[in-house]
Amino acid sequence: MNAAQPERFPYVNPRKLLAEVFQAAFLPPVRASVADYAAQHRWLANEGGGYVGRWRHDLAPYLVGPMDALNTTAHTTVAVVGPGQSGKSAIPENWLLASVGADPADMLWYMPTAELMQGFVKKRIADLIASHEILRDRLGLRAIDDSLGFKRFRNMTVEFLVTTKSALISKSAGRIVVDEWDATDPALGDLKPLIDVRRQTFGRDSTVLALSHCDRAGGLDDRYWNRGIMSLYKESDRRLWWWQCPECGAWSSPNPTASRVMAIDYPADAPLDEIAEATRLLCPVNGCVLEDDRRREMNLTGRWVGIGQTIGEDGVIEGALAARDTAGFWITGVMSPFILGGIGGLAMARVKAEREREATGDQQALKEVIVKQWGLPYDPPRRVGTINATEIADRAEPDLTLGQVPDGVRFLTASADVQANRFEWLVRGWGERGESWVIDLGRLNADPATSPEDWDKLLTALLDRQWPLASDPARGMRLRALGYDSGGAPGVTQQAYDAWRRWRTDKRRIVRHGRVDGRDAWNVLPLKGMGTANAAPLSVVYPDSARKDRKSAGRGQVPLGQFAANLFKDNLAGQLGKADGGPWAVHFPFALRSPEAPHAWFEQLTAETRLPNGAWLNRTGARNEATDLMVMAHAVAHLHGLARMNWAAPPAWASASEANPLIGPMDAAPAAPPSATVAPIARPPLSQLGASALGAAKSAPPARSSFWKPRNPGRRF
Repeated sequence: MNAAQPERFPYVNPRKLLAEVFQAAFLPPVRASVADYAAQHRWLANEGGGYVGRWRHDLAPYLVGPMDALNTTAHTTVAVVGPGQSGKSAIPENWLLASVGADPADMLWYMPTAELMQGFVKKRIADLIASHEILRDRLGLRAIDDSLGFKRFRNMTVEFLVTTKSALISKSAGRIVVDEWDATDPALGDLKPLIDVRRQTFGRDSTVLALSHCDRAGGLDDRYWNRGIMSLYKESDRRLWWWQCPECGAWSSPNPTASRVMAIDYPADAPLDEIAEATRLLCPVNGCVLEDDRRREMNLTGRWVGIGQTIGEDGVIEGALAARDTAGFWITGVMSPFILGGIGGLAMARVKAEREREATGDQQALKEVIVKQWGLPYDPPRRVGTINATEIADRAEPDLTLGQVPDGVRFLTASADVQANRFEWLVRGWGERGESWVIDLGRLNADPATSPEDWDKLLTALLDRQWPLASDPARGMRLRALGYDSGGAPGVTQQAYDAWRRWRTDKRRIVRHGRVDGRDAWNVLPLKGMGTANAAPLSVVYPDSARKDRKSAGRGQVPLGQFAANLFKDNLAGQLGKADGGPWAVHFPFALRSPEAPHAWFEQLTAETRLPNGAWLNRTGARNEATDLMVMAHAVAHLHGLARMNWAAPPAWASASEANPLIGPMDAAPAAPPSATVAPIARPPLSQLGASALGAAKSAPPARSSFWKPRNPGRRF
């Protein structure tokens, strides 16, 4: 035995060994609440800067309530809603520490993705163990006791899992943590029953801790808290944080749903840096103006007040808290001392995102700020039913000719929708700051599920075409990009992919225009709308690849543009609501109108309604191809950088100069493909439009686009 060998054995100190043996064998566990145990034993060592030292409740006093709720059998679930940078992730960490040190019990710890779980365990959990002797000493010595997904401590184990269906089977524990509840796969459905099964044998001795941003709520109205973490909070005792004004002593809450709200006040029209400096809190009782540094003082006076309780002017809570199985706590960004820039940073981020939404029509940045920084459910600015088809049709412009490119258009995108017996297509022109024009639309009789020839006719009809400029008909503009529906009846997806391969490899008409915002920008792209609430706004994936790590089109792999259908429909609704032109307004040629109301094409634009949860639904089964085509054309333009276009120095293909490569002399009009009914929908006389291409909309049976709408009128996304 060499001299270094004894170091392999942890119990070289017999006194320590005997003490631990007798404590484990004869002494009951030391009972302490999670909050008390953290105050006594938790150590914070922020390597990147920040507070270093023993845990202090005065840094974020609102965390004490959720930690205390973990120790009572009155609740079997604790739901904590909150933004990022609010300290809520410390709650389960302190629970783990207290469990190992004072009250052992097996734990399951779920996170939404493998990447998040692995990063969390490697960093946060590893640091937690390294910083606390009680965790290090009680962690098993074998390799299997200390793996990435499993930790065996004395008298208890902890499993770190991804929230998937397979990980929810054959697992059982009395204590369960579900982090980022709203980021779990929506395909799992309601997560609560699935989680409850994992702890049912423990009865009321079990506890589930759920933490999340409120991504899936439909607004501040509790009628729309039917999914995600807010559905748990809705059924809970709904505790809100109340604090005392340091100037007048009145009590109010920073939560906007409270009966008395302390609001953030800032000059919304000022420059961003001035907004940050001028932001204050306003006492709702006496109008006291409070600086950001008073929040810590107010947090120290804070109280959690739930259903059935009231707080008097003396700070005394009266009434009995409602008996609910779930203890619910809602943290807002105003409460957090960790929010970057304080309340001024919150105000500045919100105004910046609101201005971006106004400029681009994209609401995603604003939603991120509201949910992840303010800690509030995002309430979209528009509700359905505010405009109708006739109002939009009445804005159609007689000076615009269908089939021509008006002044102001910088580039064109096209979209094609798959129906059972035809393709519907549309061309949309884009100008500065998202202003757009409907340029042309038509129909190609086809069999999209079985006929490669029909797919070739579609691509030929659009990629070979020029649209004459209204100011100079001898010159025309070609498409920048085309996107087409890739789903539908059996066989459609395969035909859609095969057409792309054919035109990429044989006809050499499909090219990749580099990368924009990290996505491959193709001139022709199959599309698929994603109806999930947390879908990425737009991504380009390669689902037909045999090897997921290969993305080179040179290997014959087909790109698929996946876009958040509900988000782009929200954007379209906002665009249709702009009646005065300018950024993100849409212009319609007069020829799109039917001879008399109802105007069939415009009715398609308003066939769907927006549900409170943010999903769009075609309740009646009415035709809505116009909506689908407008949305797809926008998604393709977004892929090519529309939302972030620098119009002071645009790329050549979006410029107004003679050097725009999409503009050139008009070629001889290409012959329509044989047996194709390609409608550049009838040119003037205008009366022919309603009788031919669009008039058929009244007589044709309802048809549905296959790529994002529900298959029955009552189904939601």
